[in-house]
Amino acid sequence: MVVPPNSSVSAADVRSVSDEEAGIRFDRWFRRHYPDLPHGRLEQLLRKGEIRLDGARAKSNTRLEAGQEIRIPALGTRKSERVKKTPTPVSEDDKAMIVASVLHRDDDIIVINKPAGLAVQGGTKIRRNLDAMLDVLRFDAEERPRLVHRLDKETSGCLVLARSVKAASFLADGFSQRTTHKIYWALVAGSPQPASGIIDQPLSKSGGAGNEKMASDEGGATAITRYRTLESSSRKISWLELEPETGRTHQLRAHCALIGTPVIGDGKYGGADAVVAIASLERHLYLHARVIELRHPDGGTVRVTAPLPQYFREAISFFGYESTD
Repeated sequence: MVVPPNSSVSAADVRSVSDEEAGIRFDRWFRRHYPDLPHGRLEQLLRKGEIRLDGARAKSNTRLEAGQEIRIPALGTRKSERVKKTPTPVSEDDKAMIVASVLHRDDDIIVINKPAGLAVQGGTKIRRNLDAMLDVLRFDAEERPRLVHRLDKETSGCLVLARSVKAASFLADGFSQRTTHKIYWALVAGSPQPASGIIDQPLSKSGGAGNEKMASDEGGATAITRYRTLESSSRKISWLELEPETGRTHQLRAHCALIGTPVIGDGKYGGADAVVAIASLERHLYLHARVIELRHPDGGTVRVTAPLPQYFREAISFFGYESTD
């Protein structure tokens, strides 16, 4: 059931856009205030004119202005809408873990070093996730931190959170406009040839439900990754620096596999080659969001570096590479 905050589902609701929300897209406003309203249903209500902005029709990409009034109809209950579940309590160990993961904090943003194995959001059979822990990272802010991008569950490293609606809108634009710069480190099976270059290969989803993955597709979405070999060993394991210019799902994992050097531990894209190579290592996906550099809502830039997880440092030492941590 979708329940508007502090209102009944049986009557229309009229809400005003706050000063802090000025400039954000209409669909993002709904995502924050009505998180259980599916995007498809929102688009349907907008097309029918049942949702009104200052009495007129609007589109999902309309930018809001402070003081505008939004009329939301009685949303009621639909079989296609998810029933909101009671949040899973955050354990004391998880509270300590997530606070200790903070790398940078100011009035607008928080950057954490997400541990491998922690899902960013919940889902089927996923109860323990970062989204459920965000209240722990509220600190002195009035608003709950907001996710502005994602990392795969098994990928560790830099993850940015916004501390207000306004900051979230600014940061989301930075990701969509590609002004946010990211660097990943990966251990891969084999040695890429040439040792550095650009992977420019469009990707699209393939496979059925439960077995979806990204595949090379000339008609797919543009996907570009720059790579550079940092170290390579006689054991046929290489340490790569990866810079994604686009942000497609599983882009780095799919691109590494496409050039014949799958990420160690990535059975989904690398198969046996990626799994056999970790016989002497802890079983993890060896992909780490090492650096993130972004424009700050108050001006200037922020650059944050995430230390490597212990298992990644031990792997680098095992192969005789020189760690920079």
